[in-house]
Amino acid sequence: MARRSLSLTQTGNVADAVSTVAELVKNLHQSMVRIRYFEERVGDLVRERAIVTPCHLYIGQEAVAAGSCASLRTSDTIWGTHRSHGHYLAKGGDLKAAMAEIFCRKTGCSGGRGGSMHLCAPDIGLAGTSAIVAGSVPLGVGAALAEFIRGGDGVSVIFHGDAAPEEGSYHEVANFAALHRLPVVFVCENNQYCTHLHMSARRQKDNLAEIFSTYGIHTTVIDGNDVMEVYRAVSLAVDEAREGKGPWFVECKTYRWRGHVGPNWDVDKGLRSQDEVDEWVARCPIVSCERNMLSNGLADQAWLDRVHHEARMEVDQAVDYAQASPYPEACNLDKFVFCREEAN
Repeated sequence: MARRSLSLTQTGNVADAVSTVAELVKNLHQSMVRIRYFEERVGDLVRERAIVTPCHLYIGQEAVAAGSCASLRTSDTIWGTHRSHGHYLAKGGDLKAAMAEIFCRKTGCSGGRGGSMHLCAPDIGLAGTSAIVAGSVPLGVGAALAEFIRGGDGVSVIFHGDAAPEEGSYHEVANFAALHRLPVVFVCENNQYCTHLHMSARRQKDNLAEIFSTYGIHTTVIDGNDVMEVYRAVSLAVDEAREGKGPWFVECKTYRWRGHVGPNWDVDKGLRSQDEVDEWVARCPIVSCERNMLSNGLADQAWLDRVHHEARMEVDQAVDYAQASPYPEACNLDKFVFCREEAN
């Protein structure tokens, strides 16, 4: 099966199959850079109080979203969390619509009603994100069950953090997915922390993949800061899930640079050490990718500089668009909560 690559246009989702490794790496790099500049700008706007909705930033984890979504079709569904700006953008979401949503404007992807934590874009395969820990996991498995019953070949990919497997509902649906060999891939973004608690303060062992393998789920543990490693692992998992070989659990070891919520680093609060942050910042997925591209002749510095410049410009335009957009009408406050059938 040919691997498919992410389209980096605002309106596209997945481009034609890449013909060379260079094309693939360039696409993955561009996806990560767009996410990084988007998130950094959102952080600045939160600090300035221009954005007031709570924002959980994805900075440092860009390789997981970019590498995972590049292996998906538009019709494949993804399910996210309170930290899902990167998933939306990597799947092909419109950057302006994302920014407008975070500004809670009518032109946002959720009509200004979801804010940062509740993004919705069914046209690109993002049925929704949930701020509840593991809240999207049963929904994603449910989508996989529906696809299985319909006899389709779509795959459901569920992004979640390392705290989600500590919820009972996760284990119930994981066992169900394994039992029925559902087309679902669990992508665990193990960024070491649940809110402010490190993994070592919550678990006797760092053995998530081992636990899920006992259900009969295929598992793998990878470097979540290596975008090509993520791409290869998730592509394999998606292909096998699509072929009816059962679910996968892909644990991506990564790290969120900023605090649980907002733009701060949490070092001053004593929640983690500066040495720990510095160690992970030195493993920046974008910088690592660029070093690989330069050393292997996949791109030159001028091309990299242009990518960064274009991403900054795109984010600037998105902010202007969002700030110029209207708020939702107050008269619609009670709408869009329940599905309403139109009378004949």
